[in-house]
Amino acid sequence: MNIRNFTPNALTSLNLAFGCFAIVEIFEGRLESVIYYTLLSGLVDFFDGFSARMLKSTSNIGKDLDSLADMVSFGVVPALVMYQLLWISAPDTPWKYAAILIAVMSGLRLAKFNNDERQSDRFYGLPTPANAFLIISLAHLATEGIWYEVVNNWMALLGITLATSFLLVADIPMLAFKFSKYGWKGNEAKYVFLFLSLVMGIFFQLVAVPLIIVMYIVGSVFAHLIAPKA
Repeated sequence: MNIRNFTPNALTSLNLAFGCFAIVEIFEGRLESVIYYTLLSGLVDFFDGFSARMLKSTSNIGKDLDSLADMVSFGVVPALVMYQLLWISAPDTPWKYAAILIAVMSGLRLAKFNNDERQSDRFYGLPTPANAFLIISLAHLATEGIWYEVVNNWMALLGITLATSFLLVADIPMLAFKFSKYGWKGNEAKYVFLFLSLVMGIFFQLVAVPLIIVMYIVGSVFAHLIAPKA
C-alpha cells in the first residue's frame, strides 16, 4: 500500500479506534467522557475524506472502511449512550430499548449514502456524526440547567430518539461541507453556519453542541427552500 492510500485509511482506522474507546467509557460508566472521543472521531473523519480528495486516493476499500468506522463511532456509540440515559432516568421502562433504533437507522443512513449519487455535494437525511454529537452531548450536559430536565425525563429522551432516528433516513436535504470552490458565492449558507457555530462554541463551549445541531437541521431545510439548487 502506497502512502497516498495509507494516509486516509489510517485516519479512518483512528476514527474506529476512538469509537471503541468511547464504548469502553460507556461500559465503565463515564458517559460524560464519551463526547471527547466522539469529537476526536469527528475530527479524523473530516480529515480522512479531505486527505483522500487531496491525494486523489479514493477507493472502494476506503469507502467501506469509512462506513464501518462511522457505524461504530456515530451509530453504536450514541445508541448505547441513549440507552444508558433512558435506563438512568427510568430503569423499569421497556422504552429504553428504543435506543437501538439509533444504531439501526444509522446503518441504513450509511448504506443509503454509499449508494445515492445525489449525495456527492449535499446530504439527504441527518448525517450520522451530527446525530451522534447531539445525543452524546446530552450526557455531558446532564447537570446544565434545562438539560438536566431533558436528560432526566425519559419521555423527552424517547422523543429525541424517535425524532433523530426518523431524520437519519428522511429524504430531507442537508448541508454538506464539501467545497468544490471556496468563494462566497454558492457557499453562503455554509459560511454563515460555520461562523455562527464558531461564535456559539466560543461563548457556550460544549453547551452549544446540541444547539448547533438543531441550527444545522433548521438551517439546512431553510437553505433548501430558498435556494433548492444551490
